[in-house]
Amino acid sequence: MKTELRKEIEKAVEEIKKKSSLKPVIGIILGTGLGGLAREIEQDAVIPYEEIPGFAVSTVEFHKGRLILGKLSGKNVVAMEGRFHYYEGYSMKEITFPVRVMKELGAKILLISNAAGALNPLFEKGDIMIMKDHINLLGDNPLRGKNDESFGPRFPDMSEPYDGKLIKLVEDIALEEKIKVQKGVYVAMTGPSLETAAEYRFLRIIGADVVGMSTVPENIVAVHMGMKVLGLSVVTDLCFPDNLSPINIKEIIEIANNAEPKLTLLMKKVVEKL
Repeated sequence: MKTELRKEIEKAVEEIKKKSSLKPVIGIILGTGLGGLAREIEQDAVIPYEEIPGFAVSTVEFHKGRLILGKLSGKNVVAMEGRFHYYEGYSMKEITFPVRVMKELGAKILLISNAAGALNPLFEKGDIMIMKDHINLLGDNPLRGKNDESFGPRFPDMSEPYDGKLIKLVEDIALEEKIKVQKGVYVAMTGPSLETAAEYRFLRIIGADVVGMSTVPENIVAVHMGMKVLGLSVVTDLCFPDNLSPINIKEIIEIANNAEPKLTLLMKKVVEKL
């Protein structure tokens, strides 16, 4: 017997297929100020979220809120131009629903980007960090509740949340293209308030290199369904507890935009070589 979630996913997929017959093999989530990759996609269909059953609508002003189906580097892709966050008031189910839809459409690999604050003192603004692991401090998990075995196991293994082969691939591409990359651990906080100096100190002590407000729920659901995941963070601000400056959202967006060409190139090359 189909669960309610399965029925909702099938309804969304049915609506998307009315607008595009393209079968994506790769899913992409574009984060804050990082929507430029969308312009590189040879678009087959662009669907506003409000036209897809079950999709929430992003309330963040710099997230466009569109699902794009098309070709990137010769591969069929489906891309979220704007994501949903826990701080917007959405449930974990709503945040991760698009990932389940991507998988149902055919995507086996998920590429995720985000903007994050640096906790590691060796990182600089504009750096790109490859996510090798994460810490979930959102206080919730998208798999909580009854498990639907048709999606994945009750207790999915998280020993390699970000695929080792994809990490090696992006490292090799960065070397070829002479793009400086870092590698580290991402910690997810609920937001929307930024952290205090004491909280930044704590996060560094427990092993985090950058801090953000997204990505972890999407990763957990993708891993649950057997997808391979690559996560890339753009460092947009420095969160060093002994030298804190008031946050400037405009500056964060500007730094993300400046780093965007590097991220776009890496993403395009990864897709090309998959």
